Amino acid sequence: MTKITAAITAVGGYVPQFVMTNKMLEDLVETNDEWITTRTGIKERRVLKKEEGEGTSYLAIKAAQDLMEKKGLDASEIDLVIVATATPDSMVASTAAFVASEIGAVNAFAYDLLAACSSFLFGMSTVAGHIETGRYKKVLLIGADKMSSIIDYTDRTTCIIFGDGAGAVLFEPNTEGLGLQDEYLRADGSGRQFLGMEGGGSIMPATIESVTNKKHYIFQEGKTVFKFAVSNMADVAAKIMDRNNLTEEDVDWLVPHQANKRIIDATAKRMGVDESKVLMNIQRYGNTTSATLPLLLFDYEKQLKKGDNLVFAAFGGGFTWGSIYLKWAY
Repeated sequence: MTKITAAITAVGGYVPQFVMTNKMLEDLVETNDEWITTRTGIKERRVLKKEEGEGTSYLAIKAAQDLMEKKGLDASEIDLVIVATATPDSMVASTAAFVASEIGAVNAFAYDLLAACSSFLFGMSTVAGHIETGRYKKVLLIGADKMSSIIDYTDRTTCIIFGDGAGAVLFEPNTEGLGLQDEYLRADGSGRQFLGMEGGGSIMPATIESVTNKKHYIFQEGKTVFKFAVSNMADVAAKIMDRNNLTEEDVDWLVPHQANKRIIDATAKRMGVDESKVLMNIQRYGNTTSATLPLLLFDYEKQLKKGDNLVFAAFGGGFTWGSIYLKWAY
């Protein structure tokens, strides 16, 4: 029996119209363009304003529509919609269910997946499981986040980093040996004391006190998170290469989570991959959390060739991290 793998067959993306530059942030917090650029590699990020649209679902719908238009895909053919996100529209009603209905995916079931900045990476693994059963033919995975909704723009440790955006990919069965080849995914729950959001969940429901004390904004202990991210992202990417007998010449593209340019550089160095093979758009979008990986595919789609070896790597709050080896299918 021919082995079925899950291959990416289409990509779409969307970023909001409003561009927030480093210069603009100088008016909000004590920082400057040189400091931000040197430490993060970020020059600007996108922010979804209410006059353009509301919620993560708006971004996800736009990315999905872009993919469907480019692919000529009829939404009724989609079997499953997964929205990987850290900022769902609401805590109970699934953002993915709303997105599926809005794009016309009437024959799909849908659900959200939350693993902070690793959400899309973990979503790739989840999609592969669905495809490999043989029961699902077209699965839409969307990475989308409206990070501006949980950012305190008086906190310079977070407001300089995050932006809003969405990317979408279509997975379909493949029998040519292309698509997802291997994965190495990890989690360490002790990390939530260093990167997370205290308010809004079952431990700390919204109260006047929680809102007043800014408990509904994301927080991070920068030095600790940076240290964990550098070592763990590099480790799992190197492990995936070693496990699949990949040399630096075999890797055509590194697709790293866009959290910090120094983390990306460290990962590439550990892998021995030349910087010309590293996909990067952090300078334009900042860290869009669940959207970073699909937005890289969206921006670089025309440079990817059938059979190319891609190594994905991500690290997120929780902590969550991992790496995936995928062969490009078109």
